[in-house]
Amino acid sequence: MKYTIDIEHYRDLAQQKQKEHKKFLGTLKKKSPKNLDKITREIHNEVFRDIDCTTCANCCKTLGPDFKEADIERIAKYLRMKVSDFETKYLRVDEDGDKVFQSMPCPFLGSDDLCTIYEVRPKACRDFPHTDRKKIYQINHLTIQNELYCPATYEFVERLQKRLK
Repeated sequence: MKYTIDIEHYRDLAQQKQKEHKKFLGTLKKKSPKNLDKITREIHNEVFRDIDCTTCANCCKTLGPDFKEADIERIAKYLRMKVSDFETKYLRVDEDGDKVFQSMPCPFLGSDDLCTIYEVRPKACRDFPHTDRKKIYQINHLTIQNELYCPATYEFVERLQKRLK
């Protein structure tokens, strides 16, 4: 049975705790335990045992991935399209020069909130929300930003903070 994740509730919580979380994450590089990577991996796994992304899909509805050439080629091949046709149909170049979707939500998000190209999805989608990354303190800005869109990221920071206190 699918349950619904209250995105607005998590966004409100993330906004309320943004300063606190930013300060906490900022201390990780200097004050973190030597086994921080192991701890973050454990917490990441805990969070994703509790949160099913397919009951949310907010990242697919609001955040577009940055497409690398390998992503474009792989997806175009999967869809049996020419790379140029795929780019024309789905992508645009943003203000930073990155290739992104022309519009959101993701055109490959099904009505059931499942990815229709999951096997070949972009690397940015596979890596999101980056909470299992080594040296998590190197992407504090990204973690704080992702909390506003991803309930799992918020839960990750909350649990990490409790574990390290």
